[in-house]
Amino acid sequence: MKKALLFLVFLGAVSITTEAPAQFSSSRKSALAPEPGTLDVEDMLKKPVTLKVLQESPIYTRSALDQAIGSMPPGTLVKLVGLSETGYRVRGRARHGDVSGWMRMGDLLSPDPNLVPNLKKLHQRQTEVEALIAAKQIALGMTGEEVYASLGKPNRKSSKLSAAGKEETLEYVVYDRIPQYNRGFDALGRPVQTVVYIKVETGSMSVNLKGNVVESIEETKGNPLGTGGVKIIPGPIFFGW
Repeated sequence: MKKALLFLVFLGAVSITTEAPAQFSSSRKSALAPEPGTLDVEDMLKKPVTLKVLQESPIYTRSALDQAIGSMPPGTLVKLVGLSETGYRVRGRARHGDVSGWMRMGDLLSPDPNLVPNLKKLHQRQTEVEALIAAKQIALGMTGEEVYASLGKPNRKSSKLSAAGKEETLEYVVYDRIPQYNRGFDALGRPVQTVVYIKVETGSMSVNLKGNVVESIEETKGNPLGTGGVKIIPGPIFFGW
């Protein structure tokens, strides 16, 4: 029996949440596609981020911050939509009416001093999780919801409650589709070959979650994790605003 047991190393100074991430939504909230080299953060978060305008500040049509379309009065609250290296894309009410555009980071007050680096980490994590789910793979650091999205419902599930919190074990049987070829003749007597795929069990594994985050993975039969072994991604990020 092979056993892959690694413990999750969480992001430094980043809190953990048990909420399902928003990355599985296929609908875009934003009317405009993000510019190349920028991030669309509105769809990554369930709870919107509100920024406060510090002083009379221009709002621009592009992330280059070179074409002003209006002015935002001090104290205005705007909703964060996108992110570049130097600016925020926001939605709010300028002096002339409702607008969506780009503002300089220094002109806005963020509810979290680590907002920008954490949003970048969240985007990177989202990209990794989406790739794992597309490949029907799992990794240490995934949430229970992400494991379900990748592997489906487990063959067996057990849980344990203690003073330390809730722990769960998800047991999966891994199958492969093996082709079986049959030769015969069609109605005109010509030789034909058909193929039927048979579902064959090739392995099994136990996925252990602590606080709804995958802490360890045990191969109980075969090599369901593949030759690359267990993968690790950062744990889910919680924004405390």
